[in-house]
Amino acid sequence: MHTPQSYRRDGFRCIREGEWGPIALQSGSMRAFPVIIGATASGKTALAVETALLLRERGAPGEIISADAFQVYRGMDIGTAKPTPDERRGVPHHLIDIRDPSETFNVDQWLAAAEEAIDDIRRRGGTPVVVGGTHLFIKALLDGLFKGPAPDPALREAIAKLDSRERRAELERVDPAAAGRIHPNDERRTVRALEVYRATGRPISEWQSQWDSTGGRPDALLTGILWPTAEQNQRINARVKQMVEDGLVEEVRRLWSEDRFGAQAREALGYKQLVAHFEGRCGQDEAIEQIKIQTRRFAKNQRTWLRRLLGPNDPKSDLSKENRATPIPPAAPLVIDGPETAPEDGAQVIFSKVFALDSLLTARPADP
Repeated sequence: MHTPQSYRRDGFRCIREGEWGPIALQSGSMRAFPVIIGATASGKTALAVETALLLRERGAPGEIISADAFQVYRGMDIGTAKPTPDERRGVPHHLIDIRDPSETFNVDQWLAAAEEAIDDIRRRGGTPVVVGGTHLFIKALLDGLFKGPAPDPALREAIAKLDSRERRAELERVDPAAAGRIHPNDERRTVRALEVYRATGRPISEWQSQWDSTGGRPDALLTGILWPTAEQNQRINARVKQMVEDGLVEEVRRLWSEDRFGAQAREALGYKQLVAHFEGRCGQDEAIEQIKIQTRRFAKNQRTWLRRLLGPNDPKSDLSKENRATPIPPAAPLVIDGPETAPEDGAQVIFSKVFALDSLLTARPADP
């Protein structure tokens, strides 16, 4: 093993193949809070709970704020990997089970509710711990809402009527950057990207680059868990198998038979595929296999978002070239605050501002 290399940035010492050592980190008058992200089945929920419990031991109890677009729905438990009461281990969880599946829920609503929860937790002397895989929610929390052009229903409908191959060809022609990020089967995002381009004459990737250049929020300490692709896929397959054993088919059948799904909730992974089975469009085994396939594809998109938020090529990242004396290989393993709060064996942590628990306690909470 080669000698660990140290890097110093924003009050932290990173020892590659080593540990984090906290130095004093002040965040104005407010205590900083961790934001933990990662692809599905990466172990981020367990890491968040452990972090919250350790914060409790140190006098600033953590409370978890879910950043998951489908855990907000009541009754959608197994398929969304909503933490069970046992998995929550007595840690308060916010923004789960707050809507019926028949209702819509968007990023604007989530952001308003999350900011309210953050303020409330801080007023009571606690520490928010934000965790989730809906990276659009995380992006909005860090940089505000994306101020793109307003939707144009007529234009959107016209684009949606195009053949999928025609839509894809147009996207690749007018916005190669967006085409590189949007999966060919992602109709919703493809239609939106073309809608923005046709309405404004500017690619959506150009609009989003302006969003990426915002200043962010200094009190949010962002940490991402990244697994090697092969191991991530194995974890996803194992999780889907466990979900089926835990009653996923029965959960979806109950919601479907009671006609509780709205247009948004029925698109959730695991639910969409099984609804197709119940409606006679595929067999159960095929539906379960499709859950695995589509979840792996979703995880790939999540990893793209994660690298966008945290990765070495992000100009705002503490791993970016201008912020480090010696390059760190993208696959370099990193841990946070020692083994107690490290993710499971085999995972890597990449980061822009990684938290150590002691540093979270150096600043007083904001005054009510």
